[in-house]
Amino acid sequence: MTAETNTAHEAIEHWTAPLGLPDYARFEGKDLETMFEKALPLHLDEIDKIANNPDQPTFKNTIIALELAGKMLDRVSSIFWNLTGSHTNDFLQSLERKMAPEMARHFSKVMLNSKLFERVDTLYKARKTLNLDAESTRVLEKARKSFIRYGANISPDDQEKLAKINEHLAGLGTSFAQNMLADEQDYALILNEPTELAGLPDFLIAAMASAAEERGQKGKHAVTLSRSIIEPFLIFSDRRDLRETAFKAWGARGAQNGDHDNRPLISEIVKLRAEKAKLLGYDSFAAFKLDDTMAKTPENVATLLNSVWEKASKRASEEEADLADLIASEGKNHEVAPWDWRYYTEKVRAEKFNFDQGEVKPYLQLDNIIKAAFETATRLFDVRLKEQTGLTSYHPDVRIFEVLDADNNRIAVFLADYFARSSKRSGAWMSALQSQHKLGAGQMPIIMNNMNFAKPPEGEPCLLSMDDARTLFHEFGHALHGMLSDVTYPSISGTSVSRDFVELPSQLYEHWLTVPETLEKYATHYQTGEPIPARLIKKLLSAQTFNSGFATVEFTASALVDMAYHNLNSVDAANIDPVEFQKDVLDKINMPKAIVMRHASPHFAHVFSGDGYSAGYYSYMWSEVLDADAFRAFEEKGDPFDKETAAKLKTHIYSSGGSHDPEDAYIAFRGKLPSPEAMLEKKGLAG
Repeated sequence: MTAETNTAHEAIEHWTAPLGLPDYARFEGKDLETMFEKALPLHLDEIDKIANNPDQPTFKNTIIALELAGKMLDRVSSIFWNLTGSHTNDFLQSLERKMAPEMARHFSKVMLNSKLFERVDTLYKARKTLNLDAESTRVLEKARKSFIRYGANISPDDQEKLAKINEHLAGLGTSFAQNMLADEQDYALILNEPTELAGLPDFLIAAMASAAEERGQKGKHAVTLSRSIIEPFLIFSDRRDLRETAFKAWGARGAQNGDHDNRPLISEIVKLRAEKAKLLGYDSFAAFKLDDTMAKTPENVATLLNSVWEKASKRASEEEADLADLIASEGKNHEVAPWDWRYYTEKVRAEKFNFDQGEVKPYLQLDNIIKAAFETATRLFDVRLKEQTGLTSYHPDVRIFEVLDADNNRIAVFLADYFARSSKRSGAWMSALQSQHKLGAGQMPIIMNNMNFAKPPEGEPCLLSMDDARTLFHEFGHALHGMLSDVTYPSISGTSVSRDFVELPSQLYEHWLTVPETLEKYATHYQTGEPIPARLIKKLLSAQTFNSGFATVEFTASALVDMAYHNLNSVDAANIDPVEFQKDVLDKINMPKAIVMRHASPHFAHVFSGDGYSAGYYSYMWSEVLDADAFRAFEEKGDPFDKETAAKLKTHIYSSGGSHDPEDAYIAFRGKLPSPEAMLEKKGLAG
């Protein structure tokens, strides 16, 4: 090994850049591959030592040892998986296709180690005699449950089958995500003529010019499949033919014949997940996944989704009628099509509320909305974010912040990567380079937010839509969940909570964006510096529930399709055609023809690029029930920044990680569990 190679490997294992960050300049993709080759067997050696320890199992020599094992693997994995999402390339994609099944195979070896499980199980059975505190008891209980959900209690033959299924699913999920990225990278609708820009506001024209230049088409304009371009194009473009072309391309991601076709992958994924559930003793994959959530059963999820669907579809029909009337008043005779909805909705919004989204956008500068999100955290949780300039990361667009507590102690590092690029997957997300814990020397959280805002031309401000601004607050809410974590054990740190609880901190945080004093201070015009007029805030808040039928239908349809796939037993899941299956589900619920699923199956990355949200897309709505009720706690005090309520929120929700059952955590904050009424009122669907 050369000195240069050794230095690269040291940089991956030991993070020596300022603020304890990785020094990305010192290593390349090939170094990550080599480090995986070292880290995987090293982790297995650590596991074998724990499993074969001749001493009687104790909490320290088994559970704490497990919690601390695999540090090198954690290091290389966190760098690698963040790069594959945020700034990938051909080599990293190739390595991702190799590593996804290999990692699944590796963790099957860990979780199906019978001697290791025996030690954990022995401790679990004796847990009442171990004098453990509540957090340690929960870690022990969760550890045992994880082993069982991995197949520790099934026969060796079935364990072997399960390990192969997990390995295959990991590879399929990676292929699904890469196919989506390829379709998004490959597509651009290039506009050459001024007439093709009819109706488009200046901010969008500028963003499309930048996108075209990035694709070697300087002087032209590109409609890309990044939400920050495609959605405003569908809202503002007067060219119905171009809206249709762009919308159909957006909807066809992952559904085109050829190398990037996700449809056969979906069939295989659904079949394998159903087989996995059967091996583990469940009737369906949904039953398996929900067994470890607040919802508990598919029936409970169905009750929520169906009750909301009825109200939302009724409202959407009323909204469609308004759009049809407007189309007719213009002397046109076409029906409302999916590529018409956003365009005519904006016209109806302007008519009903004397308000359009373009009127607000000049007041929503990215830098100001970032400041608003940060100051909200300061006022609620007594933390400050201080930007550190002159530091480098994996891409020049990444901004780095120290997170300081009230005593000026650094408690976290926050990395923000706001702009779209071809090397980044679509969407917005939070991830952790390093999670907080207190074992051994302890560990400070290093948390990341990724967005896909259209990057403005050099020297011009980045202007956000209201949806973009909500997304920024949402993801920063997730980030705070990671950065404010205050637990002992890595396995329950930060966002390591049940899937239908994890969206509570993020969705709740969105509420503070539209607190009037936030808008009055941070929504300032990018040219004049004038604050947003009170009349415009009033119109904005009045229009918040406008078009809620559409938004709720497109979400709920996606959640219902997700549940339908994963409610199948292993026989019915064996040979599905995802296109026909999706159509059948939507036909049964009478999906409006003018609205499509928010995420059609071939690009439903939440569900098929991994199993994080599989049988779990509903969780956004489940958490929305919680967040609407949680914000009421502040409203009842008459102060959105009430100190006493904020302190309880921090203690029981943002800082507690998975140290408590989520129901207990919510009750500790609010005193009770909520009903859906607050959520329906927030959406304007109550009654």
